[in-house]
Amino acid sequence: MSERQLSAVMIGIVACIACGFLLLLFKSPGAVIPEKRTADVVAEIAAGTMGGGTGSSVKQVEAVDIEGEFIAFEGQPGETTNDWPRFRGTDFSNVVGDSVPLAESWGSNGPPKMWDKAINLGEGHSGPVVWKGKIFVMDYDEEKKGDALRCFSITDGQEIWRRWYKAPTKRNHGVSRTVPAVTDQYVVAIGPRCHVMCADTETGSFRWGIDMVAEYGAEVPLWYTGQCPLIDKGTVVLAPAGKSLMIGVDCATGNVLWETPNPDGWKMSHSSIMLMTLLGKKTYVYCTDGGVAGVSAEEDGRGEILWKSTAWSNKITSPSPLWVDDHRIFMTTGNGGGSLMLGLRKDGDTFTAETIFEHDKTKGFSCEQQTPILYQGHIFGVLPKSAGVRREQFACLNAEGKFVWTSGKTERYGLGPFLVADNKFFVLNDNGELTMMKASLTGFERLAQAQVLKGHDAWAPMALVDGKLLLRDSKQMICLDVGEH
Repeated sequence: MSERQLSAVMIGIVACIACGFLLLLFKSPGAVIPEKRTADVVAEIAAGTMGGGTGSSVKQVEAVDIEGEFIAFEGQPGETTNDWPRFRGTDFSNVVGDSVPLAESWGSNGPPKMWDKAINLGEGHSGPVVWKGKIFVMDYDEEKKGDALRCFSITDGQEIWRRWYKAPTKRNHGVSRTVPAVTDQYVVAIGPRCHVMCADTETGSFRWGIDMVAEYGAEVPLWYTGQCPLIDKGTVVLAPAGKSLMIGVDCATGNVLWETPNPDGWKMSHSSIMLMTLLGKKTYVYCTDGGVAGVSAEEDGRGEILWKSTAWSNKITSPSPLWVDDHRIFMTTGNGGGSLMLGLRKDGDTFTAETIFEHDKTKGFSCEQQTPILYQGHIFGVLPKSAGVRREQFACLNAEGKFVWTSGKTERYGLGPFLVADNKFFVLNDNGELTMMKASLTGFERLAQAQVLKGHDAWAPMALVDGKLLLRDSKQMICLDVGEH
């Protein structure tokens, strides 16, 4: 063999080795069977989600088997005409859409209780959803040290079933704090350390699980994840904000149908994805630790980024983005972040996001934990502790960013939740005092007030179905009859 031929052979061998290396480097990972998913302990320790910090030994912690264990109880489903299937209700507005008339006032003891006794829960702030007479709530079992998806009867509060998996988590202003999503077939919940579990709505049987830390490099937010899952036509939409910004998961199989890239390295916030129609397009809108993005929810091109902006880039955002109209989104947070109205316009195929107005933390409108409500073209919410003289007051803002009214210095509500029904606001303060006020555009008007819970940190979102109001403090959940009689 000549020297030239030998050189050609050597070059060919090197080229083959290089091609093989590139194939190994960039080939897609093999499919993961959903029911076999378990946590990557090393990944969780690196992300600081196991407790004990990055210096902990792998032998000191257990892998999380999301399938966990199932327990059946003797409770039976109740009956409801309407449902509350996800965070902020059917249309994400936190405005009750049914026509059930509600009481205009209460007696000294407040609205009557539907159950003989309250439901005891692990410390946390997870809100309930309701589907065909059943209540679902994500809980934390402090004795077993695990996340628990629990199902109760709305009629008497008796437990029907529970599915739990061991995932030791240290309390940090409570533990669990997400709201499940439910349909006829599936109920999906997210645990504090970003474990996603899908179960059968009727039987509680395990469907699949995803660990967003281990599988997508998510970083658990400061006070654990507050992200509530979104089910859109049989697809669960999640925001790992790790190697992918968003993913769409088939409810039936657990297979990932699409992924949205995350080239900017934006991280998970405490906020949730909201489904909106903006400039005529169905859009998933998510506020990250880094920026806000609009992702296509259309059948054609689902998961593609339509627009993004760093005009809103707070490291700590708990409230979710609020749809105002076809081209405006309102975003807010506490912890000194203020608020911002973002406007969208479209030139050809290009979307542009621009700031319309901003409010600062002391003189402006903002909400610390709860997402504001748009009602009759105005924005309502509880102001944070950093709001100066208006701190913790309930406030009404017009869509141009001007205060219309606040509840005044004698009417303060902490960080508690609120919703609208029958032209009335229901507001729960930190210590379990429930206030009903008129949903007015002219001024504050209290209709009734009563101490309905005896605990503290009553921060979980409420749900209202058929005149039945579900609410909780950090450790107990009750159901009140607020209907007209």
